[in-house]
Amino acid sequence: MAEQQKGQWDGGRFLKTLAYFRVIPFIGNISWIQNLWGGGTKKRQEKPNIILVVGATGGVGKRVVQRLQQQGIKVRCLVRDANRARTLLGNTVELIEADLTIPQTLNSEIFQDITAIICCSGTKVQPVEGDTPNREKYYQGIKFYLPEVVDVPELVEYKGIQNLIYALPKTLRNAGEKILFDFTQPTEEIKEIWGALDDIVMGGISESSLKLTSDSAVFTGYVSTANSGGFVSVRTRNFEPPLNLSDYQGIELRVKGDGKRYKFIIRCNDGWDSVGYCYSFDTVYNIPITIRIPFDKLIPVFRAKTLQEGKPFNPNQVFSLQLMLSKFQYDGALNPKFEPGLFQLEIESIKAYGGNILPRFVQVSSAGVTRPGKPGLNLEEEPPAVRLNEQLGGILTWKLRGEDVIRSSGIPYTIIRPCALTEQPGGATLILAQGDTIKGQVSRDDIAELCIQALTQPKAFNTTFEVKAEQNSQGSENWNQLFSELKPD
Repeated sequence: MAEQQKGQWDGGRFLKTLAYFRVIPFIGNISWIQNLWGGGTKKRQEKPNIILVVGATGGVGKRVVQRLQQQGIKVRCLVRDANRARTLLGNTVELIEADLTIPQTLNSEIFQDITAIICCSGTKVQPVEGDTPNREKYYQGIKFYLPEVVDVPELVEYKGIQNLIYALPKTLRNAGEKILFDFTQPTEEIKEIWGALDDIVMGGISESSLKLTSDSAVFTGYVSTANSGGFVSVRTRNFEPPLNLSDYQGIELRVKGDGKRYKFIIRCNDGWDSVGYCYSFDTVYNIPITIRIPFDKLIPVFRAKTLQEGKPFNPNQVFSLQLMLSKFQYDGALNPKFEPGLFQLEIESIKAYGGNILPRFVQVSSAGVTRPGKPGLNLEEEPPAVRLNEQLGGILTWKLRGEDVIRSSGIPYTIIRPCALTEQPGGATLILAQGDTIKGQVSRDDIAELCIQALTQPKAFNTTFEVKAEQNSQGSENWNQLFSELKPD
Protein backbone atom coordinates (compact mmCIF):
# COMPACT_ATOMS: atom_id res chain seq x y z
CA MET A 1 0.00 0.00 0.00
CA ALA A 2 1.44 3.34 -1.07
CA GLU A 3 2.11 5.78 1.71
CA GLN A 4 0.02 8.95 1.80
CA GLN A 5 1.99 12.01 0.75
CA LYS A 6 0.37 14.31 3.30
CA GLY A 7 0.01 13.86 7.00
CA GLN A 8 -0.87 15.80 10.15
CA TRP A 9 2.15 17.77 11.33
CA ASP A 10 2.64 17.80 15.11
CA GLY A 11 3.60 21.31 16.20
CA GLY A 12 3.89 20.27 19.83
CA ARG A 13 6.52 17.65 19.05
CA PHE A 14 8.36 20.22 16.93
CA LEU A 15 8.59 22.57 19.92
CA LYS A 16 9.68 19.74 22.21
CA THR A 17 12.52 18.92 19.82
CA LEU A 18 13.71 22.52 19.77
CA ALA A 19 13.46 22.72 23.55
CA TYR A 20 15.43 19.50 24.05
CA PHE A 21 18.31 20.72 21.90
CA ARG A 22 17.92 24.32 23.16
CA VAL A 23 17.43 25.82 19.70
CA ILE A 24 15.49 28.78 18.31
CA PRO A 25 14.90 28.74 14.52
CA PHE A 26 17.14 31.15 12.61
CA ILE A 27 19.07 31.88 15.81
CA GLY A 28 20.56 28.49 16.61
CA ASN A 29 21.73 27.07 19.88
CA ILE A 30 20.67 29.15 22.90
CA SER A 31 22.71 27.38 25.57
CA TRP A 32 24.67 30.60 26.00
CA ILE A 33 21.48 32.37 27.10
CA GLN A 34 20.69 29.65 29.61
CA ASN A 35 24.24 29.83 30.90
CA LEU A 36 23.67 33.49 31.76
CA TRP A 37 20.73 32.45 33.94
CA GLY A 38 22.48 29.46 35.47
CA GLY A 39 20.53 26.87 33.49
CA GLY A 40 23.01 25.89 30.80
CA THR A 41 23.62 22.52 29.25
CA LYS A 42 24.61 19.89 31.74
CA LYS A 43 28.26 19.09 31.23
CA ARG A 44 29.06 15.57 30.14
CA GLN A 45 30.82 13.86 32.99
CA GLU A 46 34.06 12.21 31.97
CA LYS A 47 34.60 8.90 33.69
CA PRO A 48 37.26 9.14 36.39
CA ASN A 49 40.70 7.80 35.66
CA ILE A 50 41.15 5.23 38.42
CA ILE A 51 44.13 2.92 38.79
CA LEU A 52 43.63 -0.25 40.80
CA VAL A 53 46.59 -1.26 42.93
CA VAL A 54 46.58 -4.90 43.98
CA GLY A 55 48.80 -5.77 46.91
CA ALA A 56 48.76 -2.15 48.03
CA THR A 57 50.17 -2.78 51.50
CA GLY A 58 53.34 -4.51 50.33
CA GLY A 59 56.76 -2.91 50.02
CA VAL A 60 56.28 -1.88 46.38
CA GLY A 61 52.50 -1.50 46.48
CA LYS A 62 52.38 1.16 49.19
CA ARG A 63 54.99 3.18 47.30
CA VAL A 64 52.94 2.93 44.11
CA VAL A 65 49.88 4.24 45.96
CA GLN A 66 51.79 7.14 47.45
CA ARG A 67 53.31 8.20 44.12
CA LEU A 68 50.01 7.98 42.25
CA GLN A 69 48.33 10.16 44.87
CA GLN A 70 51.17 12.69 44.67
CA GLN A 71 50.45 12.94 40.94
CA GLY A 72 46.76 13.58 41.57
CA ILE A 73 45.68 10.20 40.15
CA LYS A 74 42.74 8.52 41.81
CA VAL A 75 43.69 5.19 43.36
CA ARG A 76 41.64 2.20 44.43
CA CYS A 77 43.38 -0.43 46.54
CA LEU A 78 42.49 -4.10 46.68
CA VAL A 79 43.59 -5.39 50.07
CA ARG A 80 43.01 -8.43 52.27
CA ASP A 81 42.62 -6.48 55.52
CA ALA A 82 41.08 -3.01 55.21
CA ASN A 83 41.78 -2.04 58.82
CA ARG A 84 45.48 -2.83 58.53
CA ALA A 85 45.61 -1.14 55.12
CA ARG A 86 44.08 2.05 56.54
CA THR A 87 46.87 2.34 59.11
CA LEU A 88 49.49 1.95 56.37
CA LEU A 89 47.91 3.98 53.56
CA GLY A 90 45.97 6.67 55.38
CA ASN A 91 42.42 7.94 55.05
CA THR A 92 42.58 9.51 51.59
CA VAL A 93 42.67 6.34 49.53
CA GLU A 94 39.76 4.09 48.51
CA LEU A 95 40.02 0.56 49.90
CA ILE A 96 38.16 -2.56 48.84
CA GLU A 97 38.62 -5.74 50.79
CA ALA A 98 39.03 -8.91 48.72
CA ASP A 99 41.27 -11.95 48.39
CA LEU A 100 42.71 -13.06 45.05
CA THR A 101 42.67 -16.66 46.21
CA ILE A 102 38.88 -16.50 46.78
CA PRO A 103 37.28 -15.67 43.39
CA GLN A 104 33.86 -14.97 44.95
CA THR A 105 35.29 -11.84 46.58
CA LEU A 106 36.29 -10.30 43.23
CA ASN A 107 33.02 -8.55 42.40
CA SER A 108 32.30 -5.96 39.69
CA GLU A 109 32.44 -3.07 42.20
CA ILE A 110 36.21 -3.49 42.37
CA PHE A 111 36.67 -2.78 38.67
CA GLN A 112 34.13 -0.01 38.10
CA ASP A 113 35.77 2.84 36.12
CA ILE A 114 39.19 1.19 36.37
CA THR A 115 41.47 2.16 33.48
CA ALA A 116 44.62 0.29 34.53
CA ILE A 117 45.92 -2.14 37.14
CA ILE A 118 49.27 -2.31 38.90
CA CYS A 119 49.58 -5.71 40.56
CA CYS A 120 52.15 -5.91 43.35
CA SER A 121 50.68 -8.92 45.14
CA GLY A 122 52.94 -11.79 46.11
CA THR A 123 53.61 -14.59 48.50
CA LYS A 124 54.59 -13.32 51.91
CA VAL A 125 58.19 -14.29 52.66
CA GLN A 126 59.88 -13.62 56.01
CA PRO A 127 62.98 -14.71 57.92
CA VAL A 128 62.67 -17.97 59.80
CA GLU A 129 61.50 -17.10 63.32
CA GLY A 130 64.41 -16.29 65.61
CA ASP A 131 66.82 -15.70 62.74
CA THR A 132 67.21 -12.02 63.52
CA PRO A 133 65.75 -9.52 65.95
CA ASN A 134 66.10 -6.83 63.29
CA ARG A 135 64.04 -7.74 60.22
CA GLU A 136 64.92 -4.44 58.59
CA LYS A 137 68.31 -5.94 57.63
CA TYR A 138 66.53 -8.78 55.87
CA TYR A 139 64.52 -6.39 53.72
CA GLN A 140 67.53 -4.23 52.92
CA GLY A 141 69.53 -7.13 51.58
CA ILE A 142 72.42 -6.22 53.86
CA LYS A 143 72.75 -9.71 55.20
CA PHE A 144 71.07 -12.95 54.17
CA TYR A 145 68.72 -14.64 56.63
CA LEU A 146 67.08 -17.98 55.86
CA PRO A 147 63.60 -17.20 54.53
CA GLU A 148 60.31 -19.04 54.77
CA VAL A 149 56.98 -18.60 52.98
CA VAL A 150 53.83 -17.76 54.93
CA ASP A 151 51.32 -18.23 52.09
CA VAL A 152 50.94 -21.03 49.54
CA PRO A 153 52.77 -19.83 46.39
CA GLU A 154 50.55 -21.80 44.00
CA LEU A 155 47.44 -20.07 45.35
CA VAL A 156 48.91 -16.56 45.42
CA GLU A 157 51.23 -16.43 42.39
CA TYR A 158 49.25 -18.56 39.94
CA LYS A 159 45.64 -19.21 40.90
CA GLY A 160 45.28 -15.75 42.46
CA ILE A 161 46.46 -14.08 39.26
CA GLN A 162 44.20 -16.39 37.26
CA ASN A 163 41.21 -15.38 39.38
CA LEU A 164 42.06 -11.70 38.95
CA ILE A 165 42.42 -11.94 35.17
CA TYR A 166 39.13 -13.82 34.81
CA ALA A 167 37.32 -11.17 36.85
CA LEU A 168 38.55 -8.18 34.80
CA PRO A 169 36.00 -6.41 32.57
CA LYS A 170 36.24 -6.76 28.79
CA THR A 171 36.92 -3.04 28.45
CA LEU A 172 40.49 -3.50 29.68
CA ARG A 173 41.19 -5.66 26.64
CA ASN A 174 40.25 -2.87 24.23
CA ALA A 175 43.76 -1.71 23.39
CA GLY A 176 44.10 1.71 21.78
CA GLU A 177 40.42 2.56 22.21
CA LYS A 178 38.36 5.18 24.00
CA ILE A 179 34.80 4.21 24.84
CA LEU A 180 32.50 7.15 24.13
CA PHE A 181 29.22 5.35 24.86
CA ASP A 182 28.83 1.88 26.30
CA PHE A 183 25.16 1.08 25.84
CA THR A 184 25.58 -2.34 27.46
CA GLN A 185 25.65 -0.38 30.73
CA PRO A 186 22.83 2.18 30.36
CA THR A 187 22.96 5.23 32.61
CA GLU A 188 20.86 8.30 33.33
CA GLU A 189 23.50 10.36 31.53
CA ILE A 190 22.72 8.62 28.25
CA LYS A 191 19.03 9.54 28.63
CA GLU A 192 20.05 13.14 29.24
CA ILE A 193 22.39 13.47 26.27
CA TRP A 194 20.67 11.64 23.36
CA GLY A 195 17.46 12.94 21.80
CA ALA A 196 15.36 12.43 18.66
CA LEU A 197 15.83 14.84 15.75
CA ASP A 198 13.39 13.89 13.00
CA ASP A 199 11.90 15.49 9.88
CA ILE A 200 9.32 17.13 12.17
CA VAL A 201 11.69 20.14 12.04
CA MET A 202 10.98 20.41 8.28
CA GLY A 203 7.25 19.68 8.35
CA GLY A 204 7.45 15.87 8.23
CA ILE A 205 5.71 13.33 10.43
CA SER A 206 8.41 10.69 10.98
CA GLU A 207 9.05 9.80 14.60
CA SER A 208 11.95 8.02 16.33
CA SER A 209 13.51 7.50 19.75
CA LEU A 210 16.50 5.93 21.44
CA LYS A 211 15.26 3.28 23.85
CA LEU A 212 17.59 1.77 26.43
CA THR A 213 17.45 -1.94 27.15
CA SER A 214 19.55 -3.93 29.61
CA ASP A 215 22.36 -4.46 27.08
CA SER A 216 21.94 -1.99 24.19
CA ALA A 217 20.34 1.18 22.91
CA VAL A 218 17.67 0.78 20.21
CA PHE A 219 17.20 3.51 17.61
CA THR A 220 13.68 2.76 16.41
CA GLY A 221 10.44 4.27 15.18
CA TYR A 222 8.58 5.01 11.96
CA VAL A 223 9.95 6.89 8.96
CA SER A 224 7.56 8.51 6.48
CA THR A 225 7.94 10.46 3.25
CA ALA A 226 4.70 12.36 3.86
CA ASN A 227 4.87 16.16 3.70
CA SER A 228 8.14 15.83 1.70
CA GLY A 229 9.81 14.33 4.75
CA GLY A 230 11.83 11.17 4.95
CA PHE A 231 14.40 11.09 7.74
CA VAL A 232 14.73 10.15 11.39
CA SER A 233 17.74 10.55 13.64
CA VAL A 234 19.02 10.62 17.18
CA ARG A 235 21.65 13.18 18.12
CA THR A 236 23.58 14.15 21.20
CA ARG A 237 23.37 17.54 22.76
CA ASN A 238 26.65 19.39 22.35
CA PHE A 239 29.38 17.99 24.57
CA GLU A 240 30.66 20.41 27.18
CA PRO A 241 33.59 20.37 27.04
CA PRO A 242 34.01 19.01 23.50
CA LEU A 243 35.79 15.69 23.08
CA ASN A 244 39.40 15.65 21.95
CA LEU A 245 39.92 12.60 19.72
CA SER A 246 43.15 13.75 18.10
CA ASP A 247 45.01 10.69 19.43
CA TYR A 248 42.72 8.32 17.51
CA GLN A 249 42.13 7.32 13.88
CA GLY A 250 38.38 6.89 13.69
CA ILE A 251 35.07 5.84 15.20
CA GLU A 252 33.92 2.27 15.73
CA LEU A 253 30.24 1.32 15.98
CA ARG A 254 29.03 -2.06 17.19
CA VAL A 255 25.46 -2.46 15.85
CA LYS A 256 22.76 -4.93 14.87
CA GLY A 257 20.46 -3.60 12.19
CA ASP A 258 17.59 -4.41 9.88
CA GLY A 259 19.36 -4.48 6.51
CA LYS A 260 18.93 -0.75 5.87
CA ARG A 261 21.59 1.86 5.13
CA TYR A 262 22.21 4.43 7.87
CA LYS A 263 24.38 7.51 8.29
CA PHE A 264 26.77 8.39 11.08
CA ILE A 265 27.33 12.14 11.50
CA ILE A 266 29.91 13.87 13.68
CA ARG A 267 30.38 17.60 14.14
CA CYS A 268 33.50 19.54 15.07
CA ASN A 269 31.63 22.82 15.63
CA ASP A 270 28.88 23.79 18.06
CA GLY A 271 26.46 25.14 15.45
CA TRP A 272 22.94 23.73 15.31
CA ASP A 273 22.33 23.79 11.56
CA SER A 274 25.93 23.41 10.49
CA VAL A 275 28.40 21.28 8.59
CA GLY A 276 28.44 17.65 9.62
CA TYR A 277 30.94 14.97 8.65
CA CYS A 278 29.12 11.90 7.34
CA TYR A 279 29.68 8.24 6.67
CA SER A 280 27.05 5.85 5.29
CA PHE A 281 27.02 2.22 6.33
CA ASP A 282 24.92 -0.83 5.52
CA THR A 283 23.58 -3.23 8.11
CA VAL A 284 22.83 -6.94 7.90
CA TYR A 285 19.44 -8.08 9.10
CA ASN A 286 19.58 -9.19 12.74
CA ILE A 287 23.35 -9.88 12.72
CA PRO A 288 25.75 -7.88 14.94
CA ILE A 289 28.51 -6.17 12.96
CA THR A 290 31.37 -3.79 13.67
CA ILE A 291 31.59 -0.61 11.57
CA ARG A 292 34.92 1.24 11.50
CA ILE A 293 34.80 4.82 10.26
CA PRO A 294 38.24 6.32 9.59
CA PHE A 295 38.33 10.05 10.17
CA ASP A 296 39.83 10.58 6.71
CA LYS A 297 36.77 8.92 5.10
CA LEU A 298 34.27 11.36 6.61
CA ILE A 299 32.53 13.56 4.03
CA PRO A 300 31.77 17.22 4.85
CA VAL A 301 28.04 17.71 4.27
CA PHE A 302 25.53 20.51 4.75
CA ARG A 303 21.85 19.54 4.52
CA ALA A 304 22.71 16.36 2.57
CA LYS A 305 24.85 18.25 0.07
CA THR A 306 28.55 17.52 -0.06
CA LEU A 307 30.97 20.43 0.24
CA GLN A 308 33.69 20.03 -2.34
CA GLU A 309 35.78 22.76 -0.71
CA GLY A 310 34.90 21.73 2.83
CA LYS A 311 37.58 21.61 5.47
CA PRO A 312 38.85 18.19 6.61
CA PHE A 313 37.38 16.81 9.79
CA ASN A 314 39.11 18.15 12.91
CA PRO A 315 39.14 15.57 15.74
CA ASN A 316 40.50 18.07 18.28
CA GLN A 317 37.01 19.32 19.12
CA VAL A 318 34.06 16.98 18.73
CA PHE A 319 30.77 18.58 19.73
CA SER A 320 28.11 16.05 18.79
CA LEU A 321 27.31 12.63 17.30
CA GLN A 322 24.28 11.61 15.27
CA LEU A 323 22.76 8.46 13.74
CA MET A 324 20.32 8.90 10.86
CA LEU A 325 18.07 6.95 8.50
CA SER A 326 17.24 9.05 5.43
CA LYS A 327 15.66 8.55 2.02
CA PHE A 328 18.52 10.62 0.59
CA GLN A 329 22.18 9.80 0.26
CA TYR A 330 24.03 12.95 -0.85
CA ASP A 331 23.44 15.62 -3.51
CA GLY A 332 19.91 14.45 -4.29
CA ALA A 333 20.77 10.78 -4.81
CA LEU A 334 18.36 8.36 -3.14
CA ASN A 335 19.30 5.84 -0.49
CA PRO A 336 19.02 2.51 -2.38
CA LYS A 337 18.09 0.60 0.79
CA PHE A 338 15.50 3.03 2.08
CA GLU A 339 11.90 1.96 2.69
CA PRO A 340 9.32 3.98 4.59
CA GLY A 341 7.90 2.26 7.64
CA LEU A 342 9.24 0.69 10.79
CA PHE A 343 12.99 0.46 11.37
CA GLN A 344 15.33 -0.68 14.13
CA LEU A 345 19.05 -0.28 14.79
CA GLU A 346 20.52 -1.72 18.01
CA ILE A 347 23.71 -0.02 19.19
CA GLU A 348 26.05 -1.77 21.62
CA SER A 349 28.85 0.78 21.75
CA ILE A 350 30.49 3.80 20.15
CA LYS A 351 34.27 4.02 20.50
CA ALA A 352 37.25 5.92 19.16
CA TYR A 353 39.88 3.52 17.84
CA GLY A 354 43.47 3.64 16.63
CA GLY A 355 45.10 5.27 19.65
CA ASN A 356 48.47 4.34 21.09
CA ILE A 357 48.35 0.91 22.70
CA LEU A 358 49.45 1.35 26.28
CA PRO A 359 49.79 -1.27 29.01
CA ARG A 360 46.72 -1.63 31.19
CA PHE A 361 48.04 -4.35 33.47
CA VAL A 362 51.47 -3.99 35.10
CA GLN A 363 52.68 -7.03 37.00
CA VAL A 364 55.56 -7.05 39.48
CA SER A 365 57.10 -10.51 39.17
CA SER A 366 60.71 -11.50 39.90
CA ALA A 367 63.99 -12.00 38.09
CA GLY A 368 65.01 -15.66 38.05
CA VAL A 369 61.58 -17.16 37.35
CA THR A 370 62.87 -19.17 34.39
CA ARG A 371 66.05 -20.44 36.08
CA PRO A 372 64.96 -23.22 38.49
CA GLY A 373 65.74 -26.52 36.81
CA LYS A 374 67.52 -24.85 33.91
CA PRO A 375 70.25 -27.18 32.50
CA GLY A 376 73.82 -26.11 33.24
CA LEU A 377 72.83 -23.57 35.87
CA ASN A 378 75.40 -23.01 38.61
CA LEU A 379 73.22 -22.59 41.69
CA GLU A 380 76.13 -21.25 43.76
CA GLU A 381 76.14 -18.16 41.53
CA GLU A 382 72.39 -17.64 41.69
CA PRO A 383 70.44 -15.47 44.17
CA PRO A 384 68.76 -17.15 47.17
CA ALA A 385 65.31 -17.21 45.59
CA VAL A 386 66.61 -19.44 42.78
CA ARG A 387 68.65 -21.70 45.08
CA LEU A 388 65.77 -22.11 47.54
CA ASN A 389 62.92 -22.27 45.04
CA GLU A 390 61.78 -25.75 46.09
CA GLN A 391 62.09 -25.03 49.80
CA LEU A 392 59.96 -21.93 49.25
CA GLY A 393 57.10 -23.90 47.71
CA GLY A 394 58.23 -23.39 44.11
CA ILE A 395 57.59 -19.66 44.41
CA LEU A 396 59.45 -18.71 41.20
CA THR A 397 57.87 -21.57 39.26
CA TRP A 398 54.40 -20.38 40.21
CA LYS A 399 55.29 -16.75 39.46
CA LEU A 400 56.18 -17.85 35.92
CA ARG A 401 52.86 -19.66 35.61
CA GLY A 402 51.10 -16.47 36.71
CA GLU A 403 53.02 -14.50 34.09
CA ASP A 404 51.83 -16.94 31.43
CA VAL A 405 48.21 -16.31 32.44
CA ILE A 406 48.71 -12.58 31.93
CA ARG A 407 50.48 -13.01 28.60
CA SER A 408 47.65 -15.14 27.21
CA SER A 409 44.84 -12.94 28.54
CA GLY A 410 44.57 -10.45 25.68
CA ILE A 411 45.00 -7.56 28.11
CA PRO A 412 47.79 -5.10 27.18
CA TYR A 413 50.43 -5.79 29.81
CA THR A 414 53.91 -5.11 31.14
CA ILE A 415 55.62 -7.72 33.32
CA ILE A 416 58.46 -6.31 35.43
CA ARG A 417 60.97 -8.75 36.93
CA PRO A 418 63.03 -6.89 39.55
CA CYS A 419 66.26 -8.32 40.87
CA ALA A 420 66.73 -8.41 44.67
CA LEU A 421 64.58 -5.67 46.20
CA THR A 422 66.04 -3.31 48.77
CA GLU A 423 64.93 -0.47 51.01
CA GLN A 424 67.61 1.86 49.62
CA PRO A 425 66.43 5.28 48.41
CA GLY A 426 65.42 5.43 44.76
CA GLY A 427 66.91 7.48 41.99
CA ALA A 428 69.54 5.09 40.66
CA THR A 429 70.11 4.58 36.95
CA LEU A 430 68.11 1.51 35.93
CA ILE A 431 69.22 -1.28 33.60
CA LEU A 432 66.54 -3.23 31.73
CA ALA A 433 67.25 -6.60 30.13
CA GLN A 434 65.33 -9.46 28.57
CA GLY A 435 66.18 -13.16 28.75
CA ASP A 436 66.30 -13.55 32.55
CA THR A 437 70.06 -13.57 32.97
CA ILE A 438 70.94 -10.47 34.95
CA LYS A 439 71.58 -10.35 38.71
CA GLY A 440 71.80 -7.43 41.11
CA GLN A 441 69.69 -5.26 43.34
CA VAL A 442 67.12 -2.52 42.87
CA SER A 443 65.25 -0.21 45.22
CA ARG A 444 61.54 -0.66 45.86
CA ASP A 445 61.22 3.09 45.29
CA ASP A 446 62.53 2.71 41.76
CA ILE A 447 60.30 -0.28 40.99
CA ALA A 448 57.24 1.69 42.14
CA GLU A 449 58.12 4.54 39.79
CA LEU A 450 58.88 2.09 36.97
CA CYS A 451 55.41 0.56 37.33
CA ILE A 452 53.74 3.94 36.98
CA GLN A 453 55.90 5.03 34.05
CA ALA A 454 55.16 1.79 32.18
CA LEU A 455 51.48 2.78 31.93
CA THR A 456 52.39 5.72 29.66
CA GLN A 457 54.91 3.94 27.42
CA PRO A 458 53.77 2.39 24.10
CA LYS A 459 57.11 0.55 23.96
CA ALA A 460 56.22 -1.24 27.19
CA PHE A 461 53.16 -2.82 25.55
CA ASN A 462 53.22 -6.63 25.89
CA THR A 463 56.78 -6.83 27.18
CA THR A 464 58.51 -8.84 29.89
CA PHE A 465 61.84 -7.62 31.24
CA GLU A 466 64.24 -7.75 34.18
CA VAL A 467 65.53 -4.69 35.96
CA LYS A 468 68.40 -3.84 38.29
CA ALA A 469 70.10 -0.66 39.45
CA GLU A 470 73.48 0.39 38.16
CA GLN A 471 75.84 0.38 41.12
CA ASN A 472 76.87 3.72 42.60
CA SER A 473 74.72 5.63 40.14
CA GLN A 474 72.38 8.54 40.60
CA GLY A 475 70.53 10.38 37.90
CA SER A 476 67.23 11.34 36.30
CA GLU A 477 65.81 8.69 33.99
CA ASN A 478 64.87 9.35 30.37
CA TRP A 479 61.90 6.99 30.44
CA ASN A 480 61.27 7.01 26.68
CA GLN A 481 64.87 6.03 26.05
CA LEU A 482 64.86 3.41 28.81
CA PHE A 483 61.89 1.57 27.28
CA SER A 484 62.93 2.08 23.65
CA GLU A 485 65.10 -1.04 23.36
CA LEU A 486 62.48 -3.48 24.65
CA LYS A 487 61.17 -6.18 22.33
CA PRO A 488 57.57 -7.40 22.60
CA ASP A 489 57.03 -10.97 23.81
